[in-house]
Amino acid sequence: MVTTDARDRLDRAQRATRDAGIDALIVTPGADLRYLTGYEALPLERLTCLMLPADGDPVLVVPALEKPAALASPVGALDLDVLAWGETDDPYALTASLLPASTTTVAVDNHMWAEKVLALAAAVPKARQVLAGTVLRELRMRKTSAEVSALRAAGVAIDAVHDRMGEWLRPGRSEREVGRDIADAIIAAGHARVDFVIVASGPNGSSPHHDLSDRVVEAGDPVVVDIGGTMPDGYCSDSTRTYVAGDTPPKAFRDYYSVLLEAQQAQCAYARSGVSAESVDRVGRDIITAAGYGEEFLHRTGHGIGLETHEEPYIVAGNELELEVGMVFSIEPGIYLEGRHGARIEDIVVCTTDGIERLNRTSRQLAVLDAGG
Repeated sequence: MVTTDARDRLDRAQRATRDAGIDALIVTPGADLRYLTGYEALPLERLTCLMLPADGDPVLVVPALEKPAALASPVGALDLDVLAWGETDDPYALTASLLPASTTTVAVDNHMWAEKVLALAAAVPKARQVLAGTVLRELRMRKTSAEVSALRAAGVAIDAVHDRMGEWLRPGRSEREVGRDIADAIIAAGHARVDFVIVASGPNGSSPHHDLSDRVVEAGDPVVVDIGGTMPDGYCSDSTRTYVAGDTPPKAFRDYYSVLLEAQQAQCAYARSGVSAESVDRVGRDIITAAGYGEEFLHRTGHGIGLETHEEPYIVAGNELELEVGMVFSIEPGIYLEGRHGARIEDIVVCTTDGIERLNRTSRQLAVLDAGG
């Protein structure tokens, strides 16, 4: 986890909970729990949860067999009460007993399993349940300098993989073969795990979330490569570049790639503290639409990133959120011609006092990779 005062995060979350008129947050394993405590708990059927009251001391409820792991995590340095429950105990009743008697509203984390949400509702039948995201997203989407440094390091690590793409991506190899090499390189570059590898060649490039297939890359194929992983401190990388394998690509592709590059550059030049998330989307979308490809830009411009690859803020039409210094998000317009090919250019950026800093530095120019590697 990033070196930071986790106790300060708990205190800020507690104040935000109180200000929102919520009696307690209940947070199960996932990014929210790691954000608040540093504990990357296993997502088990057994209940692990942080009970954070609006007033009073927080408690981490864990299965007895997980208590050593919890104490070995950053939780051990937090002076946090860790309450273990045995195999025949009812952890939901135990958690309910920790809530103030006056509890009327409980916030559960957005990714809590449905069976746990329902069990907690049954254990506290008089309390209304709301989403904890309304509180926690306000904290998590404003990154500290330490978090930005962690995301900068993640950007350097994934850039190192893109820099080596010519070693693997060439005609005659399948997407799956190329993907295996990329996955190995993501770990070699310093990530703790691989989160996704998209190698979308030729017509597969027209599907923004294509994964890997046995399709063999052909000479002249445009290939969308979208890759990311999680660093040992929990912060994520994500970057997309579009390559051409071994020969000149179709003219139609070259034409719209130049439009895409113009749109992405314009969005990066425009984005800054004080503008709305939706206006960043609009800048690129207007350029792509004016060139005749508006309906082929199928998705939002971007997403926040941190302890999750996708988190607030979302750079999309309808999001009037004003961007602020410390917000980190992707700028990734794309154009996709169904059944033919596609392209996307993605950088992670952070809002600064005078614009944005790109955390990905590899070239965005169309790269034709040598057929011989």
